[in-house]
Amino acid sequence: MVKVVKPPEKNLVRSAIGHLRAITEVAKEVVNPGTITIHYPRERRKLPDNFRGIILFEKEDCISCFRCAHICPANAIQMYPDDKGRYYPGVDYAKCILCHFCVDSCPTAALKPSKIHDVAFKDVESMEVTPDQMENVPEVVREDEKTVEYDFEGDIKLIKRKEREELTVEFDKPDRPKFYAIPENPENCIGCRLCMFSCPVDAISSKLEGTKVSLTTDFEKCTGCGICVRICPTEVLVLAPVREEVSK
Repeated sequence: MVKVVKPPEKNLVRSAIGHLRAITEVAKEVVNPGTITIHYPRERRKLPDNFRGIILFEKEDCISCFRCAHICPANAIQMYPDDKGRYYPGVDYAKCILCHFCVDSCPTAALKPSKIHDVAFKDVESMEVTPDQMENVPEVVREDEKTVEYDFEGDIKLIKRKEREELTVEFDKPDRPKFYAIPENPENCIGCRLCMFSCPVDAISSKLEGTKVSLTTDFEKCTGCGICVRICPTEVLVLAPVREEVSK
């Protein structure tokens, strides 16, 4: 026995309503898309000012205090000497975890954050960035014409603005620390001269008088980095505020 299946009856009104609903949904998506996908690189997500991108550097603000190298948990920062004997930080991005501990600990804001995160290196060796390379903002080829921001009020949606966001962060720099190293407890000095050997700017000199070593600080050179204070095994040196007559 063969059962014949009858075709559905045509209902022009119901068919027209269905087509109208489909066209309405398409029109809604054209005018106000309901997707939450960012079309990168033609669109770029708006990032907060404290976003941890690659690290920029201003050499003239650096006091060679080594704090960035000491605090780095990934051992990604290496200090490079220049022709004058000063040391400046470079970053190995093969190790860097972009925690920005170095940026937060820098007393003079010589290390600066940025929102640049989409950086390509040709090989592992080129990921080791020197201080001179850090001074120059990398060339960024941008295709984005819109900045996109997530809106979590009610249903999640995207707000798109026809603008380009700056990838460098502007902020007020802290005042340069006005301190210098002085021997507060000279009777504790054992003459090891670790302070003199560790000073990145050769601001400390020593003089042997009989069996006693006396230390002298050149205030014109001293940057107040505090390396000598931290390295002194007998707490001879301290950082003291710069007196007005000394700073002149």
